[in-house]
Amino acid sequence: MTPTDHAMAAATLLEAEKTREQIGLLSLAHPEITMDDAYAIQSALMAAKLAEGRRVIGWKIGLTSKAMQYALGIDIPDSGVLFDDMLFENGATVPAGRFIQPRIEAEIAFVMKAPVGPDATRADVLAATEYVAPSIEILDTRIQRVDAATGKARTVLDTISDNAANAGIVLGAERHAVGDFDLRWVGAITARGGEVEETGLGAGVLNDPVESVVWLARRMSQYGQRIEPGEVILSGSFIRPVECPSGTEIHADFGPFGSVDIAFA
Repeated sequence: MTPTDHAMAAATLLEAEKTREQIGLLSLAHPEITMDDAYAIQSALMAAKLAEGRRVIGWKIGLTSKAMQYALGIDIPDSGVLFDDMLFENGATVPAGRFIQPRIEAEIAFVMKAPVGPDATRADVLAATEYVAPSIEILDTRIQRVDAATGKARTVLDTISDNAANAGIVLGAERHAVGDFDLRWVGAITARGGEVEETGLGAGVLNDPVESVVWLARRMSQYGQRIEPGEVILSGSFIRPVECPSGTEIHADFGPFGSVDIAFA
C-alpha cells in the first residue's frame, strides 16, 4: 500500500466513526496489506484526529490472551491509541447511538509518571508507573466483522487499522501502587444486567500485565513513538468481549482491587 492508500483508508474509517456506518474489510480491498501498512493507517487516523483537536491520553494493548491469538491465527498482541473523547466516568451511561456495535472488556490500567523508552524492561515499567487501577475498555468496530458477499471475516490487519477496535475507556475510582498487588492474580467477575458473563485473571495477559506494557514500549519504538508521563495504558483484557446492546448495564468486580461500572442507553 502507498501513503496515499493509508490516508484514504484512514479517512474512510474516520467517516465511518462519525456516521456510524461500517466500511468493508480493508484486507479484502487491499489483499497486499501488511502489518506495517495497518499501523501506518492507524497513524494516519491518529494524525487526522489530532488535526480535529483531539488529544492523546494513552494507549491500549489488545490480543494479549492465547485464546484470542489462536482465534485470529497470530502470535503477537496489537495496540491502539486512546483519545480524550474516549474517556467515560465510572458509572456513566453511554448515550444511545454513540457506538455501532459496542462491547466491553475488563483490564488493568497503568497510569504513568515517567516515559518508557524502546529498551524497556519490567523494572523500567514498574519504576515509571504512578498507579494501577481497574478499568473497562469499550470496543467498537468501524469495519464489518464479516463480509456479506464472501463470508470472509476481518483479520488482525483490519483491527489494527481500525485503531485496534478501541472506542472508550472507564477507570475505576481505586488507585494502587503497582507493587501492592500481584497483578497476575488480580481478576474480575464481569456481569451484564446482574448476570455473570465472564471471569478472568491478570495472568491471561502475557502471563503478567507488566510484560504487556513492556511489549507496548518496544512496539512503539518501531514507529517512532514512546509512552509518555501521564498517559493511561490499558494492558489487555483477560476476558472475552461482552456484547453491549442498548439497555446494557455492566459491573466489573475486581474484588479488593476495586470495581468499574458502565451502562449503555
